[in-house]
Amino acid sequence: MSVKIGPQGIHVDQSELLCKDGCGYYGNPAWHGYCSKCWREWNRRQQQQDEHLNKEMNNEGSTNSLVAGATSLLFNFSKFEKKRSSEKGRRVSTVKKLFGSKATPRQEIQHFPTVSSPTSTPVHSGDFTDFLKSLWKPSIQVIQKRCVQFIEHLQARQDLTIEAQSELAQDFYQNIAVCFNGFSSEQKDRMMDNIEKFIMTQLYKTVFCPDISEDEHKDLAIQQRIRALHWVTPEMLRVPLDEDKPEVTEHLVSSITAIVKMDSKRAPQDKLACISKCSRHIFSAIQISNEKPAAADDFLSSLIHVVLKVNPPRLHSNIQYIIRFCHPKRLMTGEAGYYFTNLCCAVTFVEKLNGPSLNLSHEEFEQYMQGHKLSAKKTPSSPFLYSADPGIQKMHKNLQLLLSEVWERQDHIIKEVKKLEQEVLEWKRSVKEEVEETIEKFPLCNTLNPE
Repeated sequence: MSVKIGPQGIHVDQSELLCKDGCGYYGNPAWHGYCSKCWREWNRRQQQQDEHLNKEMNNEGSTNSLVAGATSLLFNFSKFEKKRSSEKGRRVSTVKKLFGSKATPRQEIQHFPTVSSPTSTPVHSGDFTDFLKSLWKPSIQVIQKRCVQFIEHLQARQDLTIEAQSELAQDFYQNIAVCFNGFSSEQKDRMMDNIEKFIMTQLYKTVFCPDISEDEHKDLAIQQRIRALHWVTPEMLRVPLDEDKPEVTEHLVSSITAIVKMDSKRAPQDKLACISKCSRHIFSAIQISNEKPAAADDFLSSLIHVVLKVNPPRLHSNIQYIIRFCHPKRLMTGEAGYYFTNLCCAVTFVEKLNGPSLNLSHEEFEQYMQGHKLSAKKTPSSPFLYSADPGIQKMHKNLQLLLSEVWERQDHIIKEVKKLEQEVLEWKRSVKEEVEETIEKFPLCNTLNPE
């Protein structure tokens, strides 16, 4: 995905936000540009190709006469493939066991008792207990039992990779969603929201930033990267925000609060809601600044600005947690899916940020990164400096004036030091020339030099 900064600011082709398979859903860098549906289908085709290739290799190995060493090698490889297949089969059968051990995958869905649509009680999107009360009594025990079984099974399978655990969760969503075919699309979405929230709240400590993944390492890398880019100003990013307007400042404070609050949430949908809230406040701030509806490029540059200034805690882990365990439909379509895709673009932009991205030369970019060059206009590096309180704003402006004077004095001192260095070099050169001239005029002085 290419994100460029031109004279008008950051630009990203909106078509690149969509799945590269052309299905119309939003793609994601974590799925190599595919949406969740196409990514799982692509993985399935790859697995089938691998199985077909392995089968051909095994058949060819059985018909050819090989030397003892080669036969042993193929035998070992066959054992490895068999073990891999058994591991895969065990993983695939997990959801099957939760929905009935004697039925085939298609039969499981047919024999699973379909939930009857309530006639008068609305479907709540809050507490899971209230959600169950809204269903018919025969359905309560069925749904709760399946959810508890899945939670207990995943908590017991600490030997699985985080990717395998994610696949099990997505398979569970697909299987249990079939049980709500009698409901409207809105009711079905609300039910899946409640089930997802109940399951992932219980599994949060197990699957969020697990030790078996590199999430913590990448969190630290992104955090250090953002700290190193503290010198990037809104002007460099072409951010269209007028922070002198109190209304804009209020929306920026709200957007900062929302994205920081994301780390405290447990359910993927709640973390996603924080991203949506942050994005809506950014759109409002842009609209107030420009007095017209915000463009997509304006939003992305402002979102990058907020990410750089806030440095959200455990940003990579939160994004990966949403990708792995959020219901895929929420990420593929709608307002939340659009905001989340843009956040992923913003993080990718920060990771790959270089001189040309900011219309700087490589030398200038390195000087900024090493702290040898200061930005022409500084902006607050702490989110707490954004405040609607007039006293704090005045204190902030006074601090900026004071710092600007300090930076000017520092620039003056650096220039004077360089000037002094030049004068010292010039003095040394002149002294050397005088000494050489004296030696030439009085050659007898050379006799004092015993050689």
